[in-house]
Amino acid sequence: MTAPAAAARRRPFLVALPLLVFGALAAIFLTQLLSGRDPQALPSVLIGRPAPQTSLPPLEGAAVPALELPSGGTGRPVLVNVFASWCGPCRQEHPMLMALGEDSRLDLAAINYKDRPDRALAFLDELGNPFDAIGVDGTGAATIDWGVYGVPETFLVSADGTILWKQTGPLTQASVDTGLIPALEASLAR
Repeated sequence: MTAPAAAARRRPFLVALPLLVFGALAAIFLTQLLSGRDPQALPSVLIGRPAPQTSLPPLEGAAVPALELPSGGTGRPVLVNVFASWCGPCRQEHPMLMALGEDSRLDLAAINYKDRPDRALAFLDELGNPFDAIGVDGTGAATIDWGVYGVPETFLVSADGTILWKQTGPLTQASVDTGLIPALEASLAR
């Protein structure tokens, strides 16, 4: 067989190759889109594991104590919210936190992430302070132990100190109704 004849035989395959690659990628993307999985949901390897022991200094002027989460839990469920005054979605979720602060079944704690104390206080003065305790993580070192990707993030910790649920991004009515409340009620039923 001559070289031009061999090249002519390979030409249809070379023309079809990009179409085959495009078809395979389109099939993968379509499968992911139709899977029903929430693309915003970031899985946490900490679910079902003990919460990190956390001891952070208080937010001076906030009139609530420092954040102390011992290993083994506090004996009550704790909702731990990571927030900052410079975080737009934190402002968006704050009314939801204010409502959750009225729920007597759990304690509400906060980690103020890489924030200036005066700005954090102004944020809470303006929007209200739903927290029972606030710890300041000025360097972001403590949130590394929690596996925080960014703010806001919220964790439900059981009475015995196990992380039961996590929300990445702002809390919404839907995330509270379909995620947080069922996880809280299941932990209280144990």
